[in-house]
Amino acid sequence: MGGVDAQNGETSCSFLLQQLQAISIILHQIWDEVGETDEDRDKMLLQIDQECLDVYNRKVDQAVRSRAHLLQALADAKVEFSRLLSALGEKTYDGIPEKNSGSIKEQLAAIAPALEKLWKQKDERVKKFLDVQSQIEKIGSEIAGTSEQVESPKVDESDLSLKKLDEFHAQLQDLQKEKSERLHQVLDFVSTIHDLCAVLGIDFFSTVTEVHPSLNDSTGVQSKSISNDTLSSLARTVLALEEDKKQRLQKLQELATQLIDLWNLMDTTEEERSLFDHVTCNISASVDEVSIPGALALDLIEQAEVEVERLDQLKASRMKEIAFKKQAVLEEIFACAHIEIDSEAAQNKIMALIDSGNTEPAELLADMDNQIVKAKEEADSRKEILDKVEKWMASCEEESWLEDYNRDQNRYNASRGAHLNLKRAEKARILVGKIPGIARW
Repeated sequence: MGGVDAQNGETSCSFLLQQLQAISIILHQIWDEVGETDEDRDKMLLQIDQECLDVYNRKVDQAVRSRAHLLQALADAKVEFSRLLSALGEKTYDGIPEKNSGSIKEQLAAIAPALEKLWKQKDERVKKFLDVQSQIEKIGSEIAGTSEQVESPKVDESDLSLKKLDEFHAQLQDLQKEKSERLHQVLDFVSTIHDLCAVLGIDFFSTVTEVHPSLNDSTGVQSKSISNDTLSSLARTVLALEEDKKQRLQKLQELATQLIDLWNLMDTTEEERSLFDHVTCNISASVDEVSIPGALALDLIEQAEVEVERLDQLKASRMKEIAFKKQAVLEEIFACAHIEIDSEAAQNKIMALIDSGNTEPAELLADMDNQIVKAKEEADSRKEILDKVEKWMASCEEESWLEDYNRDQNRYNASRGAHLNLKRAEKARILVGKIPGIARW
């Protein structure tokens, strides 16, 4: 190929010399006709030679610049090739010709396809980096609570190696695991808040959306906030609701105790008590045991408070009624035991104690129950003597009747009822005969 080029070059030069010789002959003929001097002719020939030399020099300079440009392009291509290999983490690349093999253009033509493949590989690798870094940025912003301010990540194109990509994938997996754990924590908190709100009768949606709008059930699970602020706020909300539940249960149990005391005090019927079974059913329950929706709602507590207040207002008048009944029982016991008491003074004392408010009605009734017990004990201790007295009095009455019967001159007449009086007289004589024995008891 080189021989052919040289031969073509020699042919071109011979043809050029022939053309120049022909032009020179024509030029000398013209000068002869014009009558140019030899001096002028030499000057013009020198000028022509210089102009030809300038043309050649310009072409040489142009060729030199073209070669320099090609050499620079080749050097840049080799640098770019090395840079791409380094960025992609590749040490070698098959299909590249040996260094300085072939002409400059041949070397450029040889390296161009390899560069094209590396550029394409780089673009694909950048997309992979961008994808994994975008996911890392997104999850990181969700954890930080700045998801609305996420910017596109910047890929470091100086290191696009598979090793670096694997590092990013490992980081992404760690973040995905942390996100999953945080999401479970959020869902557990939300579930606990839901149960607590149900028991307390509080609106669940307004409670959780106050923590963060994404916690509403209408949003997807993956869209829920998992930031530290959200988790902390959820934890505080749960603690606040648990404390509220504890205080409400304590209040309800106090009210239930008061209701039962008032019911017992006022002998309230089971039917009336059953209206507040939903209040008294948790009187001994622990906080964790109360799980029925609405069991600790404010309106239920207010309902119990109103009932306690109502019963408390009725207590004074009802206590008087109950106390007077107990006083009547006490007086009946005393009467049967032949013990005299001042009924009016006792009733006045009861009224004064209840009206003053200085004595608890329960204590007053308990004291009266104690008095009744003691009165019964006293009556039991007198029973034997009282029975004897009653027998003696009955015998004395029969003796008096018998005396009147014996003085009656018409006692044996066949009048109506005479036979009954006769039988009574016989029994009376027997009973009167026992009077000396009864007296000796």
